Amino acid sequence: MNAVALAPVGRRLRALARAELTLLGRNRGAVLTALLMPLALPFSVRPAVDRVDLKAQGLSIGTVTLTAAVGFSFLFAVYTSLVSAYVARREELVLKRLRTGELDDVEILTGTALPAVCIGLAQSVVLSVGCAVLLDAGVPRAPYLTVLGVLSGLVLCAALGALTASFTRTAESAQVTAMPLVLVSMMGSGIAIPAEVLPDRLRSVCELLPLSPAIRLVRGGWTGELSGYEALGAVATALAWTVLAVFAVRRWFRWEPRR
Repeated sequence: MNAVALAPVGRRLRALARAELTLLGRNRGAVLTALLMPLALPFSVRPAVDRVDLKAQGLSIGTVTLTAAVGFSFLFAVYTSLVSAYVARREELVLKRLRTGELDDVEILTGTALPAVCIGLAQSVVLSVGCAVLLDAGVPRAPYLTVLGVLSGLVLCAALGALTASFTRTAESAQVTAMPLVLVSMMGSGIAIPAEVLPDRLRSVCELLPLSPAIRLVRGGWTGELSGYEALGAVATALAWTVLAVFAVRRWFRWEPRR
């Protein structure tokens, strides 16, 4: 597809993203969740982290807090906000009306997700810089792994948000249906608790969770302690989860209100 053919698609996506950003701005609860939770929650894990011998694991309070901040951006700025957005637009018949126009299904889902993904990306950058400066986390030793981890986490959270919305009945219940993945990811994917301090057998299981590869790449890129084999494994797992999530969205996403 050449640039001329892509231009109309880009214009439609920008228009839909602007409309979605306007709608998001009117929902104060969603804005507070998306903007404030990733800023506040990383510092809430500090008391638990202080009890762990981080140096023995090649970690520091700066890298642990930084990874937690990025992980919370994935969960709250992108995942939970998109579950609510997709469900609200579906129940208000916005998605149904969009399908009658020029936009195809992929463009509708992508355009709706763009504001949340951009907010998550901006937060990840700002929080990473803040932790590097204020908590002496230093600079990433393998920045390409950190970038890859952030991008894969954002894409996967957008797909998982659409998938969770498929099984969510109302906008009011969106926070409830999103909670299982949030809790499992916080505890098992290395966000609230560094995966390195978990027992080996439990850590092996937790490495297969959806967000574990992205968090592993972000932290490994910062510390430089991720081998090439481990990085390839994390990328493969992240790609597998993304493909599975996209397939599930194409198969089960609901465009009509649930009655």
